[in-house]
This record gives sequence, C-alpha cells and structure tokens, in this order.
Amino acid sequence: MVPDNSTTPRALLITGTVGVGKTSVAEAAGNLLADAEIPHAVMDLDWLCNSWPRPAGDPFNFGMVLRNLRLVAGSYLDAGVSRLVLAGVAESRAERRQYEEALGIGLSVCRLRVQLPTVHRRLAHRHGDDHTGLTWHLNRSGELDRILDRAEVEDFGIDATDTSVAATATAVLQRADWL
Repeated sequence: MVPDNSTTPRALLITGTVGVGKTSVAEAAGNLLADAEIPHAVMDLDWLCNSWPRPAGDPFNFGMVLRNLRLVAGSYLDAGVSRLVLAGVAESRAERRQYEEALGIGLSVCRLRVQLPTVHRRLAHRHGDDHTGLTWHLNRSGELDRILDRAEVEDFGIDATDTSVAATATAVLQRADWL
C-alpha cells in the first residue's frame, strides 16, 4: 500500500483506556512524521480540558476539549499543518462525530489495546505513592476498556501489549496510511 502523501489535512485520534500509552505513542508518531518531513502537530486532549471547576454534568470537561480543539486545530491548519495526531478518548460514536466537527477535517481513529495486567503495572509505576489516583485509574481502566469495547469507535486497532512505543507508533501510522 502506498502512503497517502497528499497535503489534504487529516487527523488521527489515538484512543484507548487509561495507561495504554496514547500520549507516548502520539509523541513518537510526531517524531516519525517529523523524520518524514510531514507537517504535523501532536495534541494531548487531556491538556485541552485541564481546568477547574468542571461543569456539572460534564466530569471529563468534554465541552472544553471541543472548544479548545476547534481553536487549536484551526491555528495549526492555518499554519500549514497537514496531519493532526491526537491522544485522547472517544467513548461513543457521538463523541467521535463531535471531534470531527470540531476539527473540520477527516478523522481516523486507532484504538490501542494492551492487556489489563500490563496496564495496571504501568499505572502503578506512573502513580507511585499516589494511592488515591492509582485506585481511581485502576478502576477506570477496566471500566473504560469495556465502554470502548461496546462503542466500537475505532477504524482499526493495534495491540501494544508487547511492543515498544516506537514500534507501536510506526504500526499506527502505517495502518492510518500516513507512512
């Protein structure tokens, strides 16, 4: 398969449960796109909603993600970026559509999958002595994994249980037809 080297802007959402490696893989994908001299930007959607207080009825501040995504993506696209790599969660087809509407360009979705025992080890390492945060993330990992199983928002999936971040990023971009 020949990679799509067109300059038509496209976006790729790397999704999955907490601790699966979305941000790390998105950053590595950005490095690969830079090496290939493809104009791009990488965004961790968690940072686009990191504010307090959160609105009642919107515990993950999804409305703020969409507002900021619209603005930031527009700025990148106006500057000539042709590929947007997003790390975040889409829990439903409706959320996927809202992301695409906010972006204003075509969106592909890759779901990273990692066996939950591996996710739990990663979370324990990430949270260290933060027992409250660890407990919440351990509980959320299984819950979110089941939500994503039911929602089927992805166009394709990549099993990243036993692969390096770099190898996973390469596989993601190849499946997206970007490399």
